[in-house]
Amino acid sequence: MTTVEHDPAEVGVDAQRLAKIDTHLARYVDDGRLAGWQVLVTRRGRTVHASTYGSRDLEAGLPVEPHTLWRIYSMTKPITAVVAMSLYEEGRFSLNDELAKHLPEFADMRVLVGGNAEQPKTVPATEPIRVWHLLSHTAGLTYAFTRSSVLDTMYGLAGADPLVDPSVDLATMCSRWAALPLLFEPGTAWNYSVATDVLGRLIEVLTGQTLEQVFAERVLGPLGMTDTRWWVEEGPDRERLAALYVPNPDGGKAVRYDVLGDGALSPPALLSGGGGLISTAADYARFTAMLAGRGQLDGARILGPRTLAYMTRNHLPGGVSLASIGRGMFAETAFDGIGFGLGFGVSADPVAAKVTSTQGEFSWGGYASTAFWVDPVEELTAHFYAQLVPSSTYPIRTELRQLVYASLVD
Repeated sequence: MTTVEHDPAEVGVDAQRLAKIDTHLARYVDDGRLAGWQVLVTRRGRTVHASTYGSRDLEAGLPVEPHTLWRIYSMTKPITAVVAMSLYEEGRFSLNDELAKHLPEFADMRVLVGGNAEQPKTVPATEPIRVWHLLSHTAGLTYAFTRSSVLDTMYGLAGADPLVDPSVDLATMCSRWAALPLLFEPGTAWNYSVATDVLGRLIEVLTGQTLEQVFAERVLGPLGMTDTRWWVEEGPDRERLAALYVPNPDGGKAVRYDVLGDGALSPPALLSGGGGLISTAADYARFTAMLAGRGQLDGARILGPRTLAYMTRNHLPGGVSLASIGRGMFAETAFDGIGFGLGFGVSADPVAAKVTSTQGEFSWGGYASTAFWVDPVEELTAHFYAQLVPSSTYPIRTELRQLVYASLVD
C-alpha cells in the first residue's frame, strides 16, 4: 500500500494536484519544524499517493522510508474501539451497561464541583458511567497531561498518570482513576480522557486475556498487521523506528525528545488501549481499508457493517458538536461541526467546520502528529505520520484535508 501502482486518474484523482501535498509539507522539514513525514492516500481501494520526506532520525542521518515505524499514540484508540465492539457483537456487554457491573471499582463515583486539587469539593454522581460513555469520551474522566482543569492536577498528584509512573499495570491504574472524582456527570459533556484505557481494561476483564493477546486475535492477526506492536525490540526494527521530537522554544529546529521517545524501546507495564501502539503506514492503511470496506478486508470480517455505521454516527448528547459541549479542548483543528462517535471523531457539518470534507467522514490522530481519516462517501482514506509532540503544534491535519480534497476531480 506504500506504492502507487495505477494512474490516480482512473479513480478520479488528479496526480498533479496530489503533488502539491509534498510541495506544501516539505516546507515543514526544510525550515526545521519537522524532522520528516510520510503521507499515504487511497481511493476506491487503490493507493493514489505515497510519499516520504526528511529524516526519521536527524541525528543519525536516517531518512524516512516507506516502512518506517511510528509511535501512533491515540490512533490506538480506534483499534481499541473496534476490538470492544467486536465483543459487543458477541453479546459480551451492552452499551448501556453500567461500567461497575464489569469493573466494580467504578461504582459510587463522585463529581468535582469546586475547590482545588488539594481540597476538592465533590458530590455523588447521579448517573453511573456506562460503556458507551467510555467509547464516546463522555464519562467525565480526564488526562493529566492536558492540564486544563483542577481534576488534571489531581490525577498527577494521585499518581494517576502513566507518563509519570510507567511502572504501574492497567488494573492498578484503573483503580487510581476510579478513586478520583469525575469532571462532570457522565453523558453530559465531552472531555478527551483515559476512557479508552479503561475500555481496554474492560476488554481484558471480559476476555480473560491481555490487551496484547486480544488485539492480535481480533484485529492485528486477521488483517495481517504484522508490523504493529507495543514496543520495538533490539535488532533491525530498532533502526526503523523514527525518533521523537518537540518544537524548539526558540523557534529553531525541532529538538529530540528521548525522555518520552525511549518508552517505545521496552515492554510497557501498562498496555495502553488509549495510546500504546507503534505501527507503519502500510499496516495502519490495512486497518483503515477494513473501515472503508465496511468492516471487512481480504475476506477477514472484523465487524458487521451496521455496527461500524453505528460507531461512526454522532453520539454526543442531542447530536451537538464538540464546540458546544467539549471541555479542555487542546487540538489545533476545528470543533464546530465535529461530532464524536464510538471511537472516532465524526464530521457532522463540514460547512460549520470550514473544511472541505464530507459529512460522515470519520477520523482521529495521535499525540506525535499522526492522523488519519476515512471518507465512506468518496471511498477515500488519508494518513499522515510524523513524530512531533504535541500534535496541536501545527495545522497540518486541516491543511492536508484541503490538499487531498482539492485533488478529487470526478
